[in-house]
Amino acid sequence: MATVHQIIAVSFAKLRGSYNKTKKGDTMDFGHIVADFNWLAIIVATVTAFVLGGAWYAKGLFGSAWMQDVGLTEEDANSANMPKTFGGAFVLQLIAAMTLATLLGSESTWLSGLHTGLVVGIGFLATAYGVTYLFEQRSLRLFMINAGYNVVLLAIMGVIIGAWH
Repeated sequence: MATVHQIIAVSFAKLRGSYNKTKKGDTMDFGHIVADFNWLAIIVATVTAFVLGGAWYAKGLFGSAWMQDVGLTEEDANSANMPKTFGGAFVLQLIAAMTLATLLGSESTWLSGLHTGLVVGIGFLATAYGVTYLFEQRSLRLFMINAGYNVVLLAIMGVIIGAWH
């Protein structure tokens, strides 16, 4: 069984392989990378962010604690510009799914997707949240809610994209 480090190394080697196929002087052939995407898997992974987010941030799970820790009221939440919020979130989650697909490459499996999603979620997102929250003096509870959502989400996205060629 491959280690997480080996899986990440293979993912980056695939990116370098794509780099080496370009003409000398080109930075990277992103068109080639994007053409190899399984767009249905990427869209499903993106929609999954909303399904998971709807459950994760529901009042019955973490929604009430999240609203309290960020200082939002029901009135604040109801008066938000929903097309802007959900439209922007969709675009950003789509970019995240595309980036994860780039890291995974076309030879991935559900297991390499899971490992890569966890490594990116814990190693990059959770640590970035942690540093920001330390300086902003935010609560550990809010960190666990927000970072936890992103770690779980990236693991699920990785499984979807990794398994679905």
